[in-house]
Amino acid sequence: MEREPDGDPSSAAMEDSMEAEENLEEDSVVEMTEQTVAGENASVDLGGAALKEKKPSSSSEDDDSDSDSDSDDEEADELRVSALERSLAENPYNYEAHVQCIHHLRKLGHIEKLRKARESMNEHFPLTPKMWQDWTKDECSLSSSSEDFTNVEKLYERGVYEYLSVPLWCDYLDFVQEHDQSVSQCSPTGISKMRNLFERAITAAGLHVVEGNGIWEAYREFEQAIFLTIAEDNNEEKAKQVNRIRSLFHRQLSVPLVDLKSTLMAYKLWEVEQGNAKDIDSADMDGIPSNVVSSYQKAMEMFKARTIYEDPLLNKEATDNDKLQHFMNYIKFEESSGDPARVQILFERAVSELPVSSDLWVAYTSYLDRTLKVPNVLKNVYSRATKNCSWVGDLWFRYMLSLERICASEEELSAVFEKSLQCSFPSFKEYMELFLTRVDGLRRRVSVVGTNDGFQGHTLIRDVFQRAVDYLSPDMVSINDLLNLHAYWARLEAKLGNDLVAARGVWESLIKKSGSLLEVWQAYIAMEIEMGHIIEARSIYKRCYSKRFPGTGSEDICYSWLRFEREYGNLDDYDLAVKKVTPRLQELIMFKNQQEHKNSIMSAQKDSTKDVSHKRIMTNTASDKQSPAKKQKHSSPKSVKTSYKDSIKQSDGVRGLGENDEVPSLPEVPESHAIDEKAAGSSNSNKTKSKFYKDQCTAFISNIGFQANEGHLGEFFADCGGVTAIRILKDKFTGKSRGLAYVDFSDEEHLKAAVAKNRQKLLGQKLSIARSDPARGNKRTTSGKGPGQPDQGQSSNIYRRGTTSSSGADVLKSYETNIKPKGSNTFAAPRAVVRPLGWTDGKAKPKESLEPPKSNEQFRDMLLKK
Repeated sequence: MEREPDGDPSSAAMEDSMEAEENLEEDSVVEMTEQTVAGENASVDLGGAALKEKKPSSSSEDDDSDSDSDSDDEEADELRVSALERSLAENPYNYEAHVQCIHHLRKLGHIEKLRKARESMNEHFPLTPKMWQDWTKDECSLSSSSEDFTNVEKLYERGVYEYLSVPLWCDYLDFVQEHDQSVSQCSPTGISKMRNLFERAITAAGLHVVEGNGIWEAYREFEQAIFLTIAEDNNEEKAKQVNRIRSLFHRQLSVPLVDLKSTLMAYKLWEVEQGNAKDIDSADMDGIPSNVVSSYQKAMEMFKARTIYEDPLLNKEATDNDKLQHFMNYIKFEESSGDPARVQILFERAVSELPVSSDLWVAYTSYLDRTLKVPNVLKNVYSRATKNCSWVGDLWFRYMLSLERICASEEELSAVFEKSLQCSFPSFKEYMELFLTRVDGLRRRVSVVGTNDGFQGHTLIRDVFQRAVDYLSPDMVSINDLLNLHAYWARLEAKLGNDLVAARGVWESLIKKSGSLLEVWQAYIAMEIEMGHIIEARSIYKRCYSKRFPGTGSEDICYSWLRFEREYGNLDDYDLAVKKVTPRLQELIMFKNQQEHKNSIMSAQKDSTKDVSHKRIMTNTASDKQSPAKKQKHSSPKSVKTSYKDSIKQSDGVRGLGENDEVPSLPEVPESHAIDEKAAGSSNSNKTKSKFYKDQCTAFISNIGFQANEGHLGEFFADCGGVTAIRILKDKFTGKSRGLAYVDFSDEEHLKAAVAKNRQKLLGQKLSIARSDPARGNKRTTSGKGPGQPDQGQSSNIYRRGTTSSSGADVLKSYETNIKPKGSNTFAAPRAVVRPLGWTDGKAKPKESLEPPKSNEQFRDMLLKK
């Protein structure tokens, strides 16, 4: 079983490991017993875990076989230890590997390695009471000097610190009585030391309902032994000792413990020996003070009330969840009685049996925080709680808060904080809370002590914030947590550190990482407004109002700027905001409408493809009967292009195009417009279905760099304002820019401002900007020329206005602007225009061939002749 800090190991798994370790120890004891019975002169090494026998030599073959088997076992254990050590080097949080390694080392008798293995395990996990007993017994068997005694005593102190264990306390008391010379010689110093140790044991385990009697009886036996060492003539000292023993009896009889009636009988017997009671079997309790009798009766009532809670805990087959529920019910009952000491010892019993139950530790520490605010007790319990359940962030948060309440030193707080960061928590929210809890404590301390005693709180706060930002990326925590962290940091930099530049630097660093989030900009602006920096807030609005944010963020920031200027700015500021925001909002609305239209078309297409097989059958049937005109209509794009080229080449109106000359390409059809034509399904297929642009307020731009896009043009005309649409003309086949574009403006004022930027550079190239005039060609149509002789303006305008894309329009517009054809020649004849009757081959008729007009008389003569 691996007990790793990145998960919540169940107490059942923990108990399984403990039982496995105990079973291994039992096996070693059984092996020791068998070897002791089988042989003679057996030597016990390390508490009987490894035995080396000296058997009577019955035959040389038996001796050889025994030695071979022993050597094989040792080699196998050595190999297991080596493998376990390698495993622990890679993963020191493998609980089961620690247990197995200690077991095999104890069996082999490697003292130094065994000590290191136990210390290594105790660095990462608390040891069970059974493991502490084994360790202390092994060290006790090897101790021979006063220094060894001190080391074993320290081991016992560490053991009783981690878990409540009455057997471990009894072993500790027996060890001190046997090996401490000052105690064994009954010196005043030794007696005082032993009494203090017994009082500690009574405080720790004396209220244990089931096992507490062992501590009380050991204490009484010690005091009675001291009584026997007092000289017979020293009546005063004997009287004091008698009162001390009587006081122990009275204290024990007032505690609800198992077998309390036997304690009462022992007390009556002792009082009879002292001559204060008549008979041990008397029912009237003669010689026993009334207060003792009432305390005893109350204790018996308390014991009976607790038996209903104690009995389920004695069930060895109960699951850990059942035990936890029984303990919580028991604790709730003890809390109602109002005795904090009894509640605390019940918690200690519970965590001893369920050491990895995080709910139990949380309840225990919470109770101590609100009831027993004793510094040493709080430190003890929180230290053990975080060691048993290191993956529970709530324990670490309240651990630091508890240390702050008891005015712990900065070194203690820093040590706990650094240790908490080494743990693995289930989510990054726990790490965020750790950093914030640490900052809270430093801020409060700075507000109290300032920078006295060399405490540089502001520097520590900045360091903690920086570590938090480096540790927690925007992908790990929610945007709200990230904003709260930076807002807290910036506020402390401005208010606590009086460093406004550093406060703004906090937000600027976040913008570099998460500048696409509207909430970041809003929080930055809110800080400036809160501090009264209106100009700085306005500059931030100018930086971000044109940015693209998810959802409705782009519209929200525009409206937020207007609201800001309405509340804080003057009229000029408000007008400037309106001028900047209005075209941006128009762009956003137009883009939204386009998206909605495209979505509706796509949904319509999906609905139309539900019965595809039926439509295909109908199409194939109709194709056999359709007229040649129909076939021509539904011909492929390739055939359309071919006919278009042929018509252009056959036209006498196109000059300079040979057989292999390139014909101007067809204008592109935007996807949205093509979908409109397809969805319309109009029967009048010969008529143009493309979208016509009126170009009322449109600028035509040429000589644009091929790398320029709509964004570059938008920025170029940003100072003019009023941009509603930008159309860059692209090649039909390659999709690359032709260097031409149309830019639509909302009114004449903005258009004039745009035309005024003629010959200014964009990406290193001077732009040619002119007003687009679609009415020019229409006027020339009625200028007096016949229908068979369209002029240049008419043909180019028909070409440009009759397409669904602006690419062809751009080409012709450039020719209109830069090329001035002479005579009746035109640039190109659009395919949509059919040559009218009477259209000549383009050669002007000589004037002399024209007859003069006839008079009325001449017409009359012609009719009379006929």
